[in-house]
Amino acid sequence: MLDRAGSVCRACDAARGFLRSLFCAAVVGAVSLVSGCASLDRDAHAASLARPAGLKRETLSAGEFRLTAFSRITRTDKPLRIYIEGDGLAWVSRTEPSLDPTPVAATGLALAAADTSANVVYLARPCQFTPMQDNPRCRMAYWTGKRFAPEVIDAMNAAVDQLVARAPGQPVELVGYSGGGAVAVLIAARRSDVASLRTVAGNLDVEYVNRLHHVSPMPASRNPIDVARRVATIAQVHFSSSQDTVVPAEVARRFAAAVGGQCVTTVLVRGVVHDGDWAQRWHALLAQTPLCGGR
Repeated sequence: MLDRAGSVCRACDAARGFLRSLFCAAVVGAVSLVSGCASLDRDAHAASLARPAGLKRETLSAGEFRLTAFSRITRTDKPLRIYIEGDGLAWVSRTEPSLDPTPVAATGLALAAADTSANVVYLARPCQFTPMQDNPRCRMAYWTGKRFAPEVIDAMNAAVDQLVARAPGQPVELVGYSGGGAVAVLIAARRSDVASLRTVAGNLDVEYVNRLHHVSPMPASRNPIDVARRVATIAQVHFSSSQDTVVPAEVARRFAAAVGGQCVTTVLVRGVVHDGDWAQRWHALLAQTPLCGGR
């Protein structure tokens, strides 16, 4: 589930055939420890989340990539809320990258599916869900050391441009899970139409998280904390968990201190791990509206 460098994958329930095979995955941009079990058919799992929520799958050509999205836009006069997925199954062990970074649990999609707002879009990260043969520019580097490279952020931002055109003039609300939190911040720093920013277990200081887990630095990637001041006027709330050992709550506090000002809030959630069931809590957490100066 999460994002950053290491992902530990182990088989859970291999006894009754592939339909009952579940595996526990771990992924974090610097050391992703995904410990939830889910079906091996990641596309089917995504469909099972999206279909009941009325989220329809599509593919967007953006920058150097073809990106998979799930969307439900019903009111062009309402804000557009865009969810950004975590790093997915980036690694199958601490030292071995995955051949396909498509997320197992798709926590970002689960959050989007739990949102009943009029306009909800989920954006997968480059090379997730989109078949490799349809996305020839995908290379392993884009789910390992170049996860947050400029061309990745360019592509994600270009996808946001396309989505914004479907609700012209409406404010954009960004939500990022884990490594998707880093992407959300890096996108927000480029735009003038972002009204709010939320992150869930967000990797908001890539260098710090990598050092924490003793994994290699990522010089080809951007670090969201470096643009913290550029998002200081955007109302934002960053949710983290006291039980999260992948992206500890200290990461959100460090980012908030770098942002400064009166528009940033951190919220500590208890009883959920990094790759836990955030979606089950999302209705209550989403009610905590990002505000500037308490208004």
